[in-house]
Amino acid sequence: MSVHVIGIFKIQSPKDFDDYRAQVSATVELYGGKILRRGVCEKPFWNELNAAAFDTFVELSFSSLEDANRWAGSPEYAALLPVRERAMQLTLFPLVV
Repeated sequence: MSVHVIGIFKIQSPKDFDDYRAQVSATVELYGGKILRRGVCEKPFWNELNAAAFDTFVELSFSSLEDANRWAGSPEYAALLPVRERAMQLTLFPLVV
């Protein structure tokens, strides 16, 4: 079973967002994950859940939910939280596939 982690972002500070992106990959890799894709989000076809607007996304892959949880709660990732908070608003969730 693999786990994909999807993040959708609303960028608040492009400079801080670039700083965050430059550092986050190393934290993902420490826990056996990899970044599969990044991209820009277009207007949704439907928004029946009234989700807040977002403009970019990331898809990560981990071999297990445990590895994804260890990364999300890791001290290495926690060190990026101050820059992340300046850079964006984020929704991050795992998909077990």
